[in-house]
Amino acid sequence: MADDLALAPLTHSDVVATSNGPVRGYVEERLDVFKGLRYGAPPTGAARFKPPSYPAPWTEPAEATAYGAPAIQSGLAPGERRTSPGDPPAPDEPASSEDCLFLNVWTPGLDSKARPVMVWLHGGGFANGSGGAAMYDGGALARKGDVVTVTVNHRLNVFGYLHLGEVFGPDYAQSGIAGMLDIVQALEWVLDNIAAFGGDPGDVTIFGESGGGWKVSLLMAMPGARGLFHKAVIQSGPGLTGKTIAAADKIARQVLKELGADTPAKLAALSTEAISHASVKVPGEPMRLFTPVVDGVALPRDPFEPDASPLNADVPLLIGTNKDESTLFMLGHPKFGNFDEADLEKHAKSSAGDKAHALTAAIRAAYPDYSPTHVASGVATAAGMWAGSIKLAERKAAQAAAPVWMYLLTWETPVAKGRLRSPHAIEIPLVFDNVEKARNFVGRGDEPQVVADQMSTAWLAFAKTGDPGWPAYDAKTRATMLFGLESRVVNDPLPGVRAVLQS
Repeated sequence: MADDLALAPLTHSDVVATSNGPVRGYVEERLDVFKGLRYGAPPTGAARFKPPSYPAPWTEPAEATAYGAPAIQSGLAPGERRTSPGDPPAPDEPASSEDCLFLNVWTPGLDSKARPVMVWLHGGGFANGSGGAAMYDGGALARKGDVVTVTVNHRLNVFGYLHLGEVFGPDYAQSGIAGMLDIVQALEWVLDNIAAFGGDPGDVTIFGESGGGWKVSLLMAMPGARGLFHKAVIQSGPGLTGKTIAAADKIARQVLKELGADTPAKLAALSTEAISHASVKVPGEPMRLFTPVVDGVALPRDPFEPDASPLNADVPLLIGTNKDESTLFMLGHPKFGNFDEADLEKHAKSSAGDKAHALTAAIRAAYPDYSPTHVASGVATAAGMWAGSIKLAERKAAQAAAPVWMYLLTWETPVAKGRLRSPHAIEIPLVFDNVEKARNFVGRGDEPQVVADQMSTAWLAFAKTGDPGWPAYDAKTRATMLFGLESRVVNDPLPGVRAVLQS
C-alpha cells in the first residue's frame, strides 16, 4: 500500500504568483506544499562569494514539488548526495550543488488567513546540512498549529564564509558572511510573498538548532534582518560571537595559496570540486574554520558579546539545551560507555580547562548515577552549550525590553541501549512533531510522542503569542522548563553546576 501511495500521481496545488514568478506545488494531507522554491540566483562563477542576487524572473508556472539542491557539504565531493545519521535527508532531496538557494513551504491554505510563520534554519554548524532533512518536514507543525512553516537552504563552508575582502578588495567585503546574507534574502522573500501562501509577513518566528541556533543568534545583530522576524528560538546553539576579520583573512590566504588563485578571475574559473577540496586541507576543525565574519557592516558587532546587541532587543527569545548534548559527539569514541577515571579527567580538562575538577564534582553531585562516560559528557555539555545559553539568556534578560524563556530537555531516548540519554538534536523531531520520521533516533513506544506533544505545543504557542507558557527567565529566579514525560518548571536547575561555570 505504501508503495502504491508513493507512485500515485501528485495532486497539484493552485498556482501562486510570487515576486520571482508563478509557482505550483502539490497537495498533501490537507496542506499545500511547495518544495524547491528558488529565492536567489545561482551563486556561481563570478557570483561566487558575493552577496546573493535575485533570480531572473519567469512567466510560466515553475514546478515546486521536489526539494532543491542542498549546498555543497564540507568533506563531500560536489554532486554527492548528503548523508547524516543525525539529520538524514528526505528521500527526494537531490545531490548537493553550488546552485542551492531554495526554500520550502508548508501551508494549511492559500488564502488570506494571515497565519503565523515559522522559518527553520538547519543545523550542521556552518559546514553541512540542509532544509531538506527528513526530521525538518514542516507538515506536522503546519497541520497541528495552523501555521505556515518554511525551511531554507543557503551557502555553507568555504562557499558561504570565505572572507576575501582583505585580499580582493571591496567587491568581496561581504564574502565572509555571504551564507548569512542568503538567509536574509530568504527572509525578504518571506516578507514579499508569504501572504500569498496564507501567512502573515508581520508575524515571523525564526528557529534553529545547533548551527541553526547560531544563525538565529547572528540574525539578532544583523541590520539587514531587522523587521524580517518578530520572535526567535535558539535550540542547542547559542552564538555569542562571530569570527574576526583577522582570523578569517588568515584562513582565506591559506585557501588561496592551496588553490594557486591570486586573482578573482582565477578563483571564479576554478571548479567547485577544486575549491571544496582545497578548503578541507586548511589546518583546523572543519566545523569552525568557515564561519560568519564580523565585517562591520552586515554584522557590525558580536551578537551577544560583551552584551546583547540592542538591534533586536524588542524580539522575544526562547532558548535552551538538552541534558546530555555531548553524548552524540562522543559516541564514536572507542571507549564510549567504558571510560575510566583517567579518561574522564582527560576529557574534562579538554572541555573545561581549569574548572574541570570542580565541574566534574558538580556534575557527579547533580547526577549521582552517571558513569564516568556520562560525567565526561555532562562536563562538556555544561561548559559548552549550557554555559553559553545561560550567558546569552542573562544578557537578553538584562535588556529588559522583551522576555526570554529557558528550557532543558531531560527526557532520554532509549536508542543505543540508552547510552545517549538526552543527546544533541534529539529535540528536533519532538519540536517538529515528527516522531514517526525519526524512530531510529527517538525509539519505539509512546514516550517520544508524549514529549513531542508538549514541546511542539510550546513552540506553536510561542510562535502565535510570543509566550511558550511558563515564567520568563531572569538572573534572579532562572525559571526553566524541564521537558520530560511530565514537564515542570524549576527555578535555577543545576545550581551547583552553574555556580562553577560562573565562578
